[in-house]
Amino acid sequence: MIRSISISFILFLGLQATFISDLEGQEAKKLYDPSLDGMKQISEAVAKAKASGKHVLIQFGGNWCGWCIKFDAFCNADAEISKVITDNYIPVKMNFDPSNKNSAANEYMGNPMRFGFPVFIIIDSGGKVIHIQDSALLEDGQGYSRQKVLNFFRNWTSAALVPAKK
Repeated sequence: MIRSISISFILFLGLQATFISDLEGQEAKKLYDPSLDGMKQISEAVAKAKASGKHVLIQFGGNWCGWCIKFDAFCNADAEISKVITDNYIPVKMNFDPSNKNSAANEYMGNPMRFGFPVFIIIDSGGKVIHIQDSALLEDGQGYSRQKVLNFFRNWTSAALVPAKK
């Protein structure tokens, strides 16, 4: 069974690599740094979030993931989405691949990889995981839905989660 899982994972990585090279003529960008420790990334981002009143937005994925690269390009190409992220989140790209699965961070975040990649984790300024977002729910055809992505980002800002004062 372990062998069949390993073979399946290798085939999956091969398909993802093909997908990445076919991404609308884009060069595959190195968005994720496999040398980084996920728990250290979380700790540093939470400290920045606490100081700024923002939440932490973790994009958990890898350089092998075509959808991860596509999501990054999608957000960077849209000024409104980029502004919502910049204004409300401390963004973190956390690596997952055979060389660094960031197992401790994965466990801390509630095993979000069960949703597939990329997966988005929102952590408040106190270090509490408050939401895990399956990226498939943000897709539209072979890309992402602008409205779904904007709704997701707007709905999980620290301001959106504060009850309205009467």
